[in-house]
Amino acid sequence: KRGDLGKAAELTYGVLNELKKNLDEYNEKLKEIQEDGTMLKQKVDSEDIAEVVSQWTGIPVSKMMESEREKLLKMEERLKKRVVGQDQALKTVSNAIRRSRAGIQDPDRPVGVFIFMGPTGVGKTETAKTLAEFLFDDEDAMVRIDMSEFMEKHSVARLIGAPPGYVGFEQGGLLTEAVRRRPYSVILFDEIEKAHPEVFNILLQIMDDGRLTDGHGRTVDFKNTIIIMTSNVGSDYILESREVEESLSQEKVMKILRNYFKPEFLNRVDDIVVYNFLEKEQIKDIVEIQIRRLNKTLSEHNIKVDLTKEAKEFLAEKGFDPQFGARPLNRAIQKYIQNPLSLKILEGKFMDEDLIRVDADSSKLNFEKAGKIKVS
Repeated sequence: KRGDLGKAAELTYGVLNELKKNLDEYNEKLKEIQEDGTMLKQKVDSEDIAEVVSQWTGIPVSKMMESEREKLLKMEERLKKRVVGQDQALKTVSNAIRRSRAGIQDPDRPVGVFIFMGPTGVGKTETAKTLAEFLFDDEDAMVRIDMSEFMEKHSVARLIGAPPGYVGFEQGGLLTEAVRRRPYSVILFDEIEKAHPEVFNILLQIMDDGRLTDGHGRTVDFKNTIIIMTSNVGSDYILESREVEESLSQEKVMKILRNYFKPEFLNRVDDIVVYNFLEKEQIKDIVEIQIRRLNKTLSEHNIKVDLTKEAKEFLAEKGFDPQFGARPLNRAIQKYIQNPLSLKILEGKFMDEDLIRVDADSSKLNFEKAGKIKVS
């Protein structure tokens, strides 16, 4: 209007062109986002359903969406990452789980019922934890019950809850409440040989019908549980067979168990799994697993330890005991790694993002700063 041709040309050929170019770029980006998927779903899909069911049942989405066949076929491989030196035991357990999942086992019974035999510290409890993590993606899906607390007849009511009018009725049973709240779980009865005979009547009902009635009269479903009973009976026989390099046959195992358990109880067990004594080389593998766990804990403080080969051998030597398996190793790591490391952290010698190298001499482990770790 005012005849400002210079300004008009600037707007027409400069600013407007730049704005148009920017608009085209934004439209292109919007098109890419729309092709990848809408920001707000128009339909509920299987992932949405899995998310809701996961919140109800405690089964993680990743496990629900993963192919059941693929998961079960690689079961032993996954379990071996945490349980060392017990390949035959893991194969037996895996086969039983696969039978149940394939539908060729009684659907009205628990997924699996096992007796784990063997000396202390060889991986019986660790197998139960690993099964819970593998099948239900959470170690907390394991319920551990120490049967030495149920040696008296009156203590049996603690498992299913006291009947109406008795003390403790409001609390519910230790076993039945745990399964009622989390029906997908691994139930570990530790040192089952110490339990009162009345406990076995309860177990027989679970093993037969896959259910149990609690003190409140409610039926609790055990069909999605795995029942594991550990026992140290026969450890002397297992050790004796090991010393003469003789394999422990199924017939010998059953002969040992018949001295402690009734035939009707043993006949309802899916598999009896015998655990081997651990060798020194296998303790070295467990050292690797334990150090990975320690570093996972240390990662919360942005610290990492790196052990030399000599340091790992030092721990394996200190933590090896043929009679007590891997249990002394936990104490060795606490004594030689965790105790001195915690002191050095409190003294300010090691700080956030430090990489700590651990080496060994004849009598102790030595710690030194080896650089910085990358924190994402």
